[in-house]
Amino acid sequence: MIGEVKRAFSENKWAIIVSIAILFISLILGYVLEPNLYDYFNPVVDDFTQKVDSGVIQLTFQDIFFNNFRIICQMFIYGIIFCFSALILAFNGFFVGYYVATTENLYYTLLLIIPHGIFEFSSCILACAGGFVLFNFMYKFLKTFWKYENESASESFRVSFIENFDKLKQALIIFAVAAILMVIAGFVEVYLTVPIANYIIG
Repeated sequence: MIGEVKRAFSENKWAIIVSIAILFISLILGYVLEPNLYDYFNPVVDDFTQKVDSGVIQLTFQDIFFNNFRIICQMFIYGIIFCFSALILAFNGFFVGYYVATTENLYYTLLLIIPHGIFEFSSCILACAGGFVLFNFMYKFLKTFWKYENESASESFRVSFIENFDKLKQALIIFAVAAILMVIAGFVEVYLTVPIANYIIG
């Protein structure tokens, strides 16, 4: 199993590298372009803050995990639609960069983000990369399917799926690792982030 994970990562390293670039570029642009993004992101920040204050959203492990898990599921599944996962990753990067730029205490804000962000950002990167690999699978599947167009539809489907199953399996492996990292991120965010930040500040 470990060998399968290593192979999935090594054979799709460019998908991971591109995802890393998308996240970090969007983070930087979100921070630098904060004044220009105010009209887009400030309503989102205000709405989230209001929901937290009113108790609609509770910062429990369950709420945080399922919200973040929903996001990485979208990144992965929307990869089928011409790598649309890249846009979701970029949006989240822009938002985090914008949010950091609007805070008054940059040092404390980074302390609240970095401990769980290490795992959360890694999870998002892998979910996006998994979406790219999923798109690659769909492309190869359809290409192979049309190659056997003289066969029956069911036979073409069967042969195409078998020939390209390895790429689908790699996409699922990468996403599974992303999901595990998101579990760790949720645990750290709820139970460790604030104590770590307060300890360092104290």
